[in-house]
Amino acid sequence: MKIGFIGTGLMGVPMIKNLLKSKNKISIFNRTIKKAQKLSKYGAIVSLSIDQLVKDKDVIITMLTDDKAVNQIISSKKFLQNINKKTTVIDMSSTKPITALNNYKKLKKKGVYFLDAPVSGGTKGAEDASLAIMVGGDKRIFNKNLKVLQIFGNPNYVGKSSSGQATKLANQIIVGITIGAVSESIILCKKLGLNLKNVLKALEGGWADSKILQTHGLRMINNDFRPRGKVSSQLKDMENILITAKMNKLNLPLSKIIRNMYKQLSKKGYNNLDHSYLFKEIKNYF
Repeated sequence: MKIGFIGTGLMGVPMIKNLLKSKNKISIFNRTIKKAQKLSKYGAIVSLSIDQLVKDKDVIITMLTDDKAVNQIISSKKFLQNINKKTTVIDMSSTKPITALNNYKKLKKKGVYFLDAPVSGGTKGAEDASLAIMVGGDKRIFNKNLKVLQIFGNPNYVGKSSSGQATKLANQIIVGITIGAVSESIILCKKLGLNLKNVLKALEGGWADSKILQTHGLRMINNDFRPRGKVSSQLKDMENILITAKMNKLNLPLSKIIRNMYKQLSKKGYNNLDHSYLFKEIKNYF
C-alpha cells in the first residue's frame, strides 16, 4: 500500500517509525520540512508539499495538534484537488466530534473515505505500538483499514463518524481529572511524611490503581516533567470537552475545574511541559 502520513510531532515520529517497519511505501509531510527530513534515514519518503503527499495514496493519516491544523490541511485546495477517489483519510489527531463529522461529510462528497481514529497512550504507547485507538466512521472502511491501524496498537470500532472523537473526549475527562486526583493524593502523602514510591507500590492492584497513578505519579515524585503529553494538548482537549458539552446542553463541573487549572498553567508559560505538571498548580493552593 501507498501510505501518506502528515505530522511529525511528539506522537507522529514514533508512529511513523512503526509504520516504516511494515512492507508499505511510506511518504511523510510536515509544515516544518526539516522535522520530516530527520525521518528519511529510516526509509520515509519526504514530500515537500501537500499535493505531492496526497497524490496516488491508498491511505492518508493525519496526526496534528488541533482542529485548526486538521482543517487547514483537509480543507486546502492542494489536498482536495489532488486526493484520489476511494482514498481513506484517517485522522488520528484529537479534535471535537463536530470537526470529524464535518470532514467526513466534506470528503464523502468527493468519494473519499474518512475515519476519525484518535489515540490514547502517549509517546510510550506510540513507541511501543500499544496505543488505544478509538475509531468512528463506516464499519466497512474500518474493517478495510484494520491492518494499517493495528500497526499502531489496539483499534476498536466505536460507531458512526465522530464516535471516535467523542470517545477520546471521554478518555480525556478521565485523564485530566485523574491527574488531578493523583496530584492531591501525593501532596497529602508527602505532607504526612510517607515514602511516596512505597505508596504507589501499595496501591497497585487496588481500586485506585491506574496507569496514570503509576506513570504520572512517578513523574510527580521524581519532579520529571519532560513532555510526553503536553499541558497545551491537555488544555485543548479540556476546551473541546466543554465546547462539546455546551453544544449538547450538558454541565461538566469537574472538567471545568481541571480546564481552569490547565488554563492557569498555560498563562504561566508551561505549555510545553508534561500534563502531569498539573501537580505544581494544585500545590499552589496549599
